[in-house]
Amino acid sequence: MSRRVCIITGTRADWGLLSSIATGLREYPGVEVEVIATNMHLDSRYGHTVSEIEADGFSPAASVAMPDTGNAPADIAKATAVCMGGMTDALVSVSPDMVVILGDRTEMLAAASAAAILRIPIVHISGGEISEGAIDDSIRHAITKLSSLHLVSAEEYARRVIAMGEAPDRVVNTGSIGVWNCFNIPLTGKAALEKELGFEFGYPTAVVTFHPATADDSSTPTQQFRQVLDAIDLFPEMKCIITYPNNDAQGTPLIAMIEEYAAANGSRAVAIPSLGRVRYFSTLACADLVIGNSSSGIIEVPSAGIPTVDVGIRQRGRLAAPSVIHCDASKQAIAEAIAEALTDSFRTKAALKLNPYCKPDTLARSVEAIATVSLDKLRNKKFYDIIPLR
Repeated sequence: MSRRVCIITGTRADWGLLSSIATGLREYPGVEVEVIATNMHLDSRYGHTVSEIEADGFSPAASVAMPDTGNAPADIAKATAVCMGGMTDALVSVSPDMVVILGDRTEMLAAASAAAILRIPIVHISGGEISEGAIDDSIRHAITKLSSLHLVSAEEYARRVIAMGEAPDRVVNTGSIGVWNCFNIPLTGKAALEKELGFEFGYPTAVVTFHPATADDSSTPTQQFRQVLDAIDLFPEMKCIITYPNNDAQGTPLIAMIEEYAAANGSRAVAIPSLGRVRYFSTLACADLVIGNSSSGIIEVPSAGIPTVDVGIRQRGRLAAPSVIHCDASKQAIAEAIAEALTDSFRTKAALKLNPYCKPDTLARSVEAIATVSLDKLRNKKFYDIIPLR
């Protein structure tokens, strides 16, 4: 049976994960793929990354802008409400049989809410995960309850989705598509990458990505990021590729700090708004460690064979490989974690590429689940009680 699948993407990061699935679905007989682009894809500050969607051969059927009226939580809430209205218009226009949503961001909550009210079934990728230090955690679980098919990245997450009242036959453990990408995407060579980035790798080179921990009230994002930069300065030989944060609440001041740091450190540091999928994995192949609080440091980076220094509580609760070092968001704790990550013994451990999110057939599992699930089944969902109530 033919079906129209609409993939909704809002950031450089989620399209980097969804692109392989979109391509796989487009090649599947009887499947038509449409893309709706929103949020950071349409913002020049973050590299206007809708161009990456187009470079992958997809022309978005609709673009839904989110207003950039400020950086406070109230501003983000209002922008999410506007996004829901735009998503409603886009989904009515595209008229898909189902939508595919990844993760836990506010634009995905807007899209899921619109789709649920329009009675368009939702396929949710990466449900059941925990990230206690961000409001994303609650958003992720809300999207789970709005969705009808769940592609999760680990068995523990499958059990959690089922515990939330989702029937086991609607939950598929595919592994992480990001990890699959790490092993399967053709990489750019070091010399060509250095030319593209305007940056020369040295030892050690760190990839630094730090987002606001939106559920951490212990200190502000700028205070925490200052601790990261001060800790890095204790390693004067370290070179850094620093990517921009997401446009979360209190994220904009971090961009100014990144640019100021890169400008003050000459050839030692470079600021990159968006690496994109190929450049990101190519950079990991040339780098020596990752520092920050991005989920990628937990999920994908272990499969690149380098250590992750995970700062603060933003990712607290996620499954993590042995190559991930968790530390407090303090200069001393971060410096100690960096020093440990650079030891020969820890680098040897990281090189084993042990990763609880890894499955060799993630892409095939994901595409097959989306392309073959019964549409009637998706449209009719009941709450699943683990323990019968009567």
